[in-house]
Amino acid sequence: MKLIICAGPATTGKTSVLRHIIRKLIEKDHRAAYLKIDVQFAEEDIKFQEEFRIPTRKVYSGELCPDHCSVMVLGDTIKWAQKEGAEYLFVETAGLCLRCSPYVTESLGLAVLEATSGINLPLKVGPMLSLADIAVITKIDRISQAEREVFRARIQEVAPDVRVREVNALYGIGIDPLVRQIEALPDVGDSLKLRGNPPVGTCSICVGKKEIGWEAHFGVLRPLDNQTFYRGQ
Repeated sequence: MKLIICAGPATTGKTSVLRHIIRKLIEKDHRAAYLKIDVQFAEEDIKFQEEFRIPTRKVYSGELCPDHCSVMVLGDTIKWAQKEGAEYLFVETAGLCLRCSPYVTESLGLAVLEATSGINLPLKVGPMLSLADIAVITKIDRISQAEREVFRARIQEVAPDVRVREVNALYGIGIDPLVRQIEALPDVGDSLKLRGNPPVGTCSICVGKKEIGWEAHFGVLRPLDNQTFYRGQ
């Protein structure tokens, strides 16, 4: 089974890109499975199940970062998809934490970015882009050619080894090269690992402390006028 992990900021068109990819794979008689990871609401799994009749699952990360949640559930997800007889497992994560990367070894990492979000967006999304295999640029029909070229240049500045694909996710234009790359993927092995190092830090805010000011917290702290430091056991 082949593993594809799709991340990107909200509203970039991740689901639309995956919909076209899955449709083309099904037309070739391939079997796919789909997992959606979001914070508190998602219905893409239901829509994919109804449209394609493929096995789907959904996980709400809740108090966890979606990428953290992905690490926790991915092992079980792979076993589930293999049991369902899937040849391709697609994982779509909300990707809200720009300090993390959801991609693992032996997977294809798709970072979906919308061209209308500003030419400097690639400079802001961190490992979500720099550790991806392919940067998929959507909504290219809404900006000028000059803006498209600058956006591509920004991506190459941050991630020179990442392949850039421009698509129209509304009509499925530019999807075929992605499908060919997915079909050429090797199967996943038994010892997947994260590609990058997650942030080193313990966040007392995430575990429920509500006090304002660094003095009330532990873990990795940052006062206004000083560098980051660690306080705790």
